[in-house]
Amino acid sequence: MLKNFLKATVFAVSLSVAGGAMLAPSFAEVVYNRGNSADPESLDPHKTSTVYEAHILRDLFEGLVMQDQNADLIPGAAESWTVSDDGKVYTFKLRGDGVWSDGAPVTADDFVYSFRRLLDPATAAEYASMLYVVKNGEDVNTGKVKPEELGVRAVDASTFEVTLNSPTPYFLEMLTHQSTYPVNKVSIEKLGNDWIKPGNLVSNGAYTLAEFTPNDHIKLVKNPKFHDAANVKIDVVNYIPTEDRSTAMKRFEAGELDSNDDLPTEQLADLKAKFGDQLRIGPYLGTYYYAIKTDKEPWNNPELRNAISMAIDRDFLAEKVWQNSMLPGYSMVPPGIDGYTSAMASFAEESQIDREDKAKEILEKLGYGPDKPLKMEIRYNTSENHKNTAVAIQEQLKPLGVEVTLLNTDTKTHYGHLEQKGDYDVARAGWIADYKDPETFLGISRKASGNNYSNFDSPKFEEAMDKAAAAGGKPEERMKELENAERVLVDEVGNIPLLYYSFHNLVSSKLHGFESNVMDVHPSRFISKD
Repeated sequence: MLKNFLKATVFAVSLSVAGGAMLAPSFAEVVYNRGNSADPESLDPHKTSTVYEAHILRDLFEGLVMQDQNADLIPGAAESWTVSDDGKVYTFKLRGDGVWSDGAPVTADDFVYSFRRLLDPATAAEYASMLYVVKNGEDVNTGKVKPEELGVRAVDASTFEVTLNSPTPYFLEMLTHQSTYPVNKVSIEKLGNDWIKPGNLVSNGAYTLAEFTPNDHIKLVKNPKFHDAANVKIDVVNYIPTEDRSTAMKRFEAGELDSNDDLPTEQLADLKAKFGDQLRIGPYLGTYYYAIKTDKEPWNNPELRNAISMAIDRDFLAEKVWQNSMLPGYSMVPPGIDGYTSAMASFAEESQIDREDKAKEILEKLGYGPDKPLKMEIRYNTSENHKNTAVAIQEQLKPLGVEVTLLNTDTKTHYGHLEQKGDYDVARAGWIADYKDPETFLGISRKASGNNYSNFDSPKFEEAMDKAAAAGGKPEERMKELENAERVLVDEVGNIPLLYYSFHNLVSSKLHGFESNVMDVHPSRFISKD
């Protein structure tokens, strides 16, 4: 399908050339074929959760603030903002030239509608809990009060005001996340669920949606009404799903892809030799972990969960499976956040042999061993890297009498199952920072979070997280409470952290403006191509 699509593009360009000077602009069109690890579940910003979706939505929509090519904060739909002395009221002044792709102005009422929609229980937004920091946010989402009571208001058409429960240091960075992007009320009320289809979707970003062929490509075209359109160099962005990383490498080598956001790590040495500095690996603020069903027998036993976690050889995973392109992980919050010290698993400094001996003792005490194996299923989404990780863990646990079976599904199905709280034992997951703060890694394990795949429920954890939120205006106290919360999460094994991420990008030397950064954020509007 992809080759036919690319051939059709080339054929169309050939016709443009043959057609004479009147069609010359088509020949000059700059096309960026962008490999993206998976197809999105949705293009509704309020119903997405993965980085695969974030890449696309960052091109289609513009929040109040955005990130540039270095992941630094820049004005978005808001040209400026002020913060009250108590740190609880943010007032955003919207830009005068901000319009929807249909030409209608983007107004403060659009943000009022969008924030309320995210929290409306009827929306069933996985990321609704992100706006719990807004006054009455949680009560709106749990149906205790009406959406109209949310702490947001339109002062006038160009002034949007947000009132928070307490000072929230990461609030502005949080607003770069797709769940806080504005959506078009008129379009949604007119078209219902069809509002996100090509030809229907009204957005306010640098690009608009032209085509969506599942498992083939998503075509975005430059939005001439975007306020900074004069500086957008790429005319067409084709997002191409590349769950098969090995095939993606061949497409990149053939020039069918200009970039890809992952690679098969078992081929790392060969890829370095073949692609040189087009291969980019560096620190990425994220944690690769296994969710474990904490409310299901026998996994509701923290001691059992700890035994499994102890027995996994993270050094082997990092060095052999991921070819030193990842780091062993023993905490949910990765290193690299200023002012924060991650709470590490108690066994982190022990030798692997000692860990395995302790794990074996626990399993035997609980009645498991080679003669009475503990049966465990690992679910993972399609990727050679995820498969190799699961196979390695399967082999590591086998001598301890743990009988592991593997279940692979495509990414959309995998995360859909987790988000719907489907039945499973252990499931591969990963969390990339939505903002540079520990809360983004810890908040996903709160009882009310739609991203709490493990169904972790700990009063001690909730108490510490509440205290951290209340200490928003006292940075040191807040960080200490977050550390306390992570200590509970790690000791009770709410998840099994395995590795700290690095980004793995292949970037053609023809691309410029694709800057490496710890958030691995690369808006197409800042990229150009020779």
